[in-house]
This record gives sequence, structure tokens and C-alpha cells, in this order.
Amino acid sequence: MNKKSLQTAGEARMPGPSYKDFILKDKVPPPEAFLEESYEFLGDQDVPYFHYTSKGFAEKEFEKMWPKTWQWACREEHIPETGDYYVYDVGHLSAIIIRDSDRKIRGYFNACMHRGTQLKEPGSSGWSNDLRCPFHGWIWNLEGELAELPQSWDFPHVTRESHKLPEVRIGTFAGFVFINFDQEAQSLEDYLGVLPDHFKEFGVENRHIDLHIQKRLPANWKAAAEAFLEAYHVRETHAGGREGTEVATQYDVFGENVSRFIHTVGSPCPLTTPPPSEQALLEKLFVRGREDKAPPIVPQGSTARDVYADIVRRQFEEKYDQSFSHVSTAQVLDSIEYFLFPNMFLFPGLSLPMVYRFRPDPSDPDHCLFDLLFLRPNPLDAEPPPPPEPVFIDVHQSYMEVEGIGRLGGVYDEDTSNLAAQTRGFKSSLKGGQTLGNYQEIRARHLHKMIDKYLGA
Repeated sequence: MNKKSLQTAGEARMPGPSYKDFILKDKVPPPEAFLEESYEFLGDQDVPYFHYTSKGFAEKEFEKMWPKTWQWACREEHIPETGDYYVYDVGHLSAIIIRDSDRKIRGYFNACMHRGTQLKEPGSSGWSNDLRCPFHGWIWNLEGELAELPQSWDFPHVTRESHKLPEVRIGTFAGFVFINFDQEAQSLEDYLGVLPDHFKEFGVENRHIDLHIQKRLPANWKAAAEAFLEAYHVRETHAGGREGTEVATQYDVFGENVSRFIHTVGSPCPLTTPPPSEQALLEKLFVRGREDKAPPIVPQGSTARDVYADIVRRQFEEKYDQSFSHVSTAQVLDSIEYFLFPNMFLFPGLSLPMVYRFRPDPSDPDHCLFDLLFLRPNPLDAEPPPPPEPVFIDVHQSYMEVEGIGRLGGVYDEDTSNLAAQTRGFKSSLKGGQTLGNYQEIRARHLHKMIDKYLGA
């Protein structure tokens, strides 16, 4: 790269109004966090395809990264009462998250201290008054203390303290329970960076799981995650290459572990000349929402965004019997996506309230497990419903088979099709690596920077 391009690398942005320009015009102003910008040029070298396809590279991740990072394991609603447990698995690692006798959340390595047998089945959840090994019947209480040792006469070398269940580190944020297998890891509070401050007015902790889908994806976990780290693919993948479908998108990297994009809904493409009328924009939003009646007229001086946001607020108020008048237009409509390294995507928006998680396949780097959750507001005067069981769909099944997914199922199917083609392309490419955009794909670059840090590359 020549000297001139080095001076300008990472400075280019889509012509026209920025995301901030649009949301500063909203009737209900955005949170201060949405006005923050944090970008850093991280280089432009290709990312080698063997980082996705190599079993050796995956083994290094299992050895050096996954045991040392904070990952969300479940929601607090999964384990509301004493004895409730939830098993979290990533690669060869497995932990039991459980409420003890004082309703404190604890996490234990899922292995018997006798001969290593897992105490609970992978991916299982339920209730138990103790932790009992299915092999020889050793029993631990909910506080991890050895409570019963069959034929203890043969184990004079075993004590309650020597064979107490070792704990994984536990933390909570926004209603999620996080674990870290590294006993020396930094605190979750430090790891989260800007998230607690940015999320203080979103109320994600006061939501419940409305739908949980698990899908086996035909891609390495990094490739799958990268597909959702940028909006650059929207024009071709989800709009069939139509002109004028680009949206104003802001990309940010906050420190080591957090990145974000936010893009507008209901604003004109900054590249469209002349821009469409606000009425035309509102009509497109109604098609998007599949309304069964004609859209209202956008009042003079108002915008399609504000009119449609008011409609969405009223729909939510009727459904959840509470006011959403205080929620900003941006939070009601826009695609707001925070990423916490290594594998958590969190959308704090009202109409796009998703959570993603990508976990590697322990034996096949070409596949991964995708968790997709939708979080909805808790009722004010009633207990929220219990979390639903995950609906599992395999590689070749459509999201549209899942009841309640709606029109978004087709969107996620389009993403899955891309992932299968990309995985094949990794292996047939002569080039040997992917070339990333400096701005729109900065979050993918940041993901690899963090992985390299753990792997010592």
C-alpha cells in the first residue's frame, strides 16, 4: 500500500447523511450512547481461510481462547429457584449453573471428582436437590460440598474439602448469567467495558424469552458470526441487489471486547437522488410490517420514522399493557446490535429484540451451533412466562418451520445459504484469504484481532 493510501485508510464513509444525522431529527431523542462514535483503523491484510477450515486452528481456540473468555450461559429466568440448574457446553468444556440453598447462583465444572463422569447431561436443564454422579453415586450438595461418599472406608485419602466441586467464575448482566472457566480471569464488570453504561436505560433485564431457536449452521463459528457483524451484505443478500437499499450505518469498536453497529429503519438511502418523500418511506414501512390497512398521512414537518414508531409503540402498549412513550424512535425501530467477544450478539431494540450466540462444533470446524432468542418486555402486574424449550433445526431445515418466527425466518434462511456457499469457497479459492472493508467490516477485523491475542499469534 502506498503512503497516500495509508494516510486515508479507514477514513472513507458512505456519502450523504450519517446515522447520527438521521436520529438527531427524531421526535423522541436517542440515548446518549447512540451518539457516541468509536472507530479505529486496524489494518487491511487478508484474513487467511485456514483460520476457518483448519482443525489445528480450531484446537488452538479450544485450548487458549474458549477456556479464558466470559460467555453467557443462560438467562436468570432459566434458574429462578433453589435447585434449578442449566448446563452450558462449549467445545469440550461443560459447566453446571445452579441456584444453591440461599438462591445464590453458582457454577461448577461438570465432572465428578471421583472418575470424571459428567454429573449432568450436555445441554440439559431442570431441578435437582443435589448433584449425584450416575456412575458410582457420589453426591454433592448445592454448595458443592461432598455430602455422600459410598463405601467411604476405601477412601481415607478423600475429604469434604479435598473433593469439593471446583467452581467456574460466575457473573450476571442484563438478566444473563455469564461464566468463565479461567480461575484467574478478570472480573465480568471489567470485561463488559461500556456495556453496563450503554444498557442502563434499555431494561433488557426486565424481558423474558419469547422464542428460542437452535440451528446447526454449515460454517465455522467465526464465519457465521461475521455474517451478522456488518450490514454491507443487506443490499445483495436480503434485497436482491436492488439500488437504493443501502442504509446509514455506524460501526464502532469499544475497547477490547465490545463492538457495535446501528443502522436506520425508515430513513432514505443516503445515495438516492432525489430522496423519496416521507410518505413513500412510510408506505415501504407498512409493507415491511405487513399492515392490512393503508398507512396514515405523514404530517407536515414530521417523518416516516416518527409516525411508524408511534404505531409500533401503540401495538406494544396494547400487547403488554404498559407505556412505551419514553422509548426513543431509534430504539423502537432501528437495528441496534452490540457484540461481546467472543460470541454474544445483543439487540436492545424494541421491535428487533434478538440475542445471538455462536458455539464451535467440537469435532468439525465447518459447522457451529447458533442460538437465536427473542426477548420481549415482562408484564407489569404478572409473572412473566417461563422460558420455552429451544426448538432445534438442522442444517437443511428452514427457519420458517419454526412457529412464531414470522417473516424473519426467510431472512435468516438467506444468511444460511450464504454461509454454506462461503464454506465451500474457502476451500476452492486460489486467493487464500478474505479481504475486508476498512469501515463496514471493521468488527470482523476486530474479532480476529482478539482471537489472535488469545492464541498469541
